[in-house]
Amino acid sequence: MKSQIFSILLISLNILGFAQNPIGMPDIVNYDNNVYSAGTHNWDIQQDRNGVMYFANDEGVLTFDGSRWKIYPLPNKTIVRSIKIGFDHKIYAGGQGDFGFFSPNESGKLIFTSLKDKIPSQHRSFADIWNVQSVGKAIFFRAENNIFKWQNEKITVLATKTKWLYMGMANNTIIAHEKDRGLLKLSGNNWLPLLTEAIPYDFMVSSISQFGKDTILVSSFAHGLHTIQAGQITPVKVTNNILNISNARRISPNSISIATLNNGCFLMETNGKLIYHLSKNSGLQNNAVISSFKDHNNNIWLGLADGISFIANNNAIKHINPAIFDNAAGHTSIIYNNKLVVGLSNGIYSLPLSTEKDISATQNNFTAVPNTDGQAWGMNIVNGKLLLGRHEGAFELNEKEVQPVSTAQGYWNFLGYNWQKGTSPLVLAGNYNGISVFNYENNKFNVVGNINNFNESARFLLADNKNNIWVSHPYKGVYKIALADMRTKRVTLYTDKKGLPSTFNNHIYQVKNKIVVGTEKGVYEYNAGKNQFEVSSYFKPVFGSKYIRYLKEDAKGNIWFIEEKKLGVAQYNGKTYKLLYIPELNGKTLGGFEHINCVDQNNVFIGAQKGFYHLNYEKYLANEGKQQVRISLVKAFGKSDIGLFGGYFGEVNENIAQKEIPTIKHGWNSFHFEYSSTTNQNKENTFYSCYLKGFDEKWSALDKKNEKDYTNLPAGHYTFMVKTQDNLGNESPVATYEFTILPPWYQSIVAYLVYGLIFLGIIYLVYKRQQRKITNQRIAFQREQEHTKYMHQLEMDKSEKEIIKLKNEKLELEIETKNSELASNTMHLVQKADMMSKIKNELFKLKKELKDDTQAADFNKIIRLLSAEEKSDESWEQFSVHFDKVHVDFIKHLKDTFPNITGNELRLSAYLKMNLSTKEIATLMKISPRGVEIGRYRLRKKLNIPSHVNLFEFFNAV
Repeated sequence: MKSQIFSILLISLNILGFAQNPIGMPDIVNYDNNVYSAGTHNWDIQQDRNGVMYFANDEGVLTFDGSRWKIYPLPNKTIVRSIKIGFDHKIYAGGQGDFGFFSPNESGKLIFTSLKDKIPSQHRSFADIWNVQSVGKAIFFRAENNIFKWQNEKITVLATKTKWLYMGMANNTIIAHEKDRGLLKLSGNNWLPLLTEAIPYDFMVSSISQFGKDTILVSSFAHGLHTIQAGQITPVKVTNNILNISNARRISPNSISIATLNNGCFLMETNGKLIYHLSKNSGLQNNAVISSFKDHNNNIWLGLADGISFIANNNAIKHINPAIFDNAAGHTSIIYNNKLVVGLSNGIYSLPLSTEKDISATQNNFTAVPNTDGQAWGMNIVNGKLLLGRHEGAFELNEKEVQPVSTAQGYWNFLGYNWQKGTSPLVLAGNYNGISVFNYENNKFNVVGNINNFNESARFLLADNKNNIWVSHPYKGVYKIALADMRTKRVTLYTDKKGLPSTFNNHIYQVKNKIVVGTEKGVYEYNAGKNQFEVSSYFKPVFGSKYIRYLKEDAKGNIWFIEEKKLGVAQYNGKTYKLLYIPELNGKTLGGFEHINCVDQNNVFIGAQKGFYHLNYEKYLANEGKQQVRISLVKAFGKSDIGLFGGYFGEVNENIAQKEIPTIKHGWNSFHFEYSSTTNQNKENTFYSCYLKGFDEKWSALDKKNEKDYTNLPAGHYTFMVKTQDNLGNESPVATYEFTILPPWYQSIVAYLVYGLIFLGIIYLVYKRQQRKITNQRIAFQREQEHTKYMHQLEMDKSEKEIIKLKNEKLELEIETKNSELASNTMHLVQKADMMSKIKNELFKLKKELKDDTQAADFNKIIRLLSAEEKSDESWEQFSVHFDKVHVDFIKHLKDTFPNITGNELRLSAYLKMNLSTKEIATLMKISPRGVEIGRYRLRKKLNIPSHVNLFEFFNAV
């Protein structure tokens, strides 16, 4: 075994002295410190089982999840020299003057825990921790003066009298390089010699790694590579070819990488073949490689003195752009006489092919074809000869030289044309100004003429089975040239008036024996019966209305195409097609001069803006397609933002599900999720789909976007889910994050209890209100009854009042009648008294004239009778009785109220009550009107009646 490994390495390194890179180089993705926003140097590299990359950086531990970079500085803000994922899944870091581990806190954010305070106090002063290793359940940290062993929550110090120059691990054993004793292995807490013989004093170990089952690979800055087996160290000769090796490790069972401090990185197979040498010339940022690492997909990460580089080592796509190409654009390629011949914008180059199944692995050099400098367009093999289309003309390439066929300016391509049975085939040569016709005689091509009546540029040229010639022009349309005896019979132009969707961007091809045109709205096919183009019923289900710029059928019936700037292949299974896009090459093809050369399933050449891309289609389809996705950040937003999750459910190297489900207050019900695919290879192929269980109805459409926002989510329990899918249909396991949004305070349990109490209170209030309402209704009813009674009583009272009123009116009428009668009687008495007084006066006059005493006696008797009658008429008592009957004891009441009133005043008051005039009162009282006025005055004064009060009204009120 030892001799076999030695032989392999010896052969390999001898080859390195003169070998060269293959023509196809893997894609290199460079990240400078402006991209990852941290320090320049990257001293060590690790990867956890979730795919996250970790870098020991000048400014802390740098992480990369496939999309985003994060830096986790040490508390003292110093350089992190070394990192290692330990047995307990934590990531241990050694810095300057401190070491410890990073572990996620409750929200999944990495937090550093220092172990410095666990060190015995006399050993706490140290500089850099250059190496960290994990063996069993112990973690080892190397400083120059001490190695610290962390186990069982305790640090043991492994000291040296000189210096510890390096510490590594192989065969599950800690191996250290001590300045005086050389290479030692740790047994318990004791150091034992690793080798049976001492190594040179100036032997500076730069790396130690496992190479075989019992073999260790050791690199030295000045002494190259060595293998160690059974205590024997064997130098690999000719190490002067590779100096300043910083790191060497096995990449796969058949390959190893050798990183250097000044010459980039070498990758070689164990059988002695150089795979490639990566350096600044081949795309690295710089040649100073400090650290290297093989990730889960056998791709290589390089930690540089200034930046980080990712090498897509396992990619099926390689870039062919050697220095001789000078970054020229690739226009055409062809395999001819066991050579790969390529035409670029600056010339034509050829490459002798070896027996490699994958041509991109060929390690020969491209050489410029003599006398072909300048713009190359197309190449075709006609009659077994290779014709070259160049800006300078048409040429034939033979074994000896390039032979000019036509020096007319600008030839695009060449097409064999069997114009007539029994005659030698001709060659149609599309050029800037039409179509030239070549024949082949005397072992050479000759120009015999041009297709007449046609002088348009003919870059897209083909012939159908009726010998019609078809040409498409980028902005004029499609031409059909019908020939008769090689003379133009008719030229027909097809534009949007002849079925095409537009006059512009039409590219004609012959696919599946059909004349088709790639257009801005799908693939159109010529219908000879209608003599126009129409949407192809054959290709419509395949391409729909996509903008197809290029079509090429391979030997398997697959159709390679370019849709705008996207490269794809319509995979054919004999019946149907399935579209497969190659997103790694999106935007890298040469727009307007697309070229695809399908040699076989292992070799597809694509013209690019810089050189060519080589696609091993078989390897591409065989890609395991292992997809991995992780949620790296969850934030909740409200009046402020809250970091809910920082990317880790457990320790960094654990792959466990979420343990605790956070509950978030309703005020923070808007969420931001960030996620990424940790499959770093073929990032262009990665598409994401999200689903928020409890809110979304279905998974979202596949998208390149690696973040998602939700706003104003209602209260409830949610599960955010995300998965990735590549262009081959491979899906990742679903990553999930659960959370619960609490209801707003007005929907909380306490709120509902309050609502319950309020509801019960409302019921009680409603009950009391209803009770009051019933009581009020009863009271109202009672009041209504009382009101009804009252109204009834009022009606009765009203009726009684009406009756009383009627009675009063009757009484008043009676009083008025009696007053009238009384007044009438009084006036009658007055008149009677006047009459009797007059009669008496007349009798007195007659008596005086009588002479007879007897007659005088009779007259006296009559006068006495009249006087007696006057006295009876003047009876006040009789009048007062009648008056009080009419006026309800008016005189009596007046006497009682005014005891000092006299009889005449009573009579005057009675007459005033009867509303008699002054004259009538004077007659009844036998006084003058003047006497009545005086009586009125005295009565008013005695009764204290104000002068403005009418006496009639006063007595009516008494």
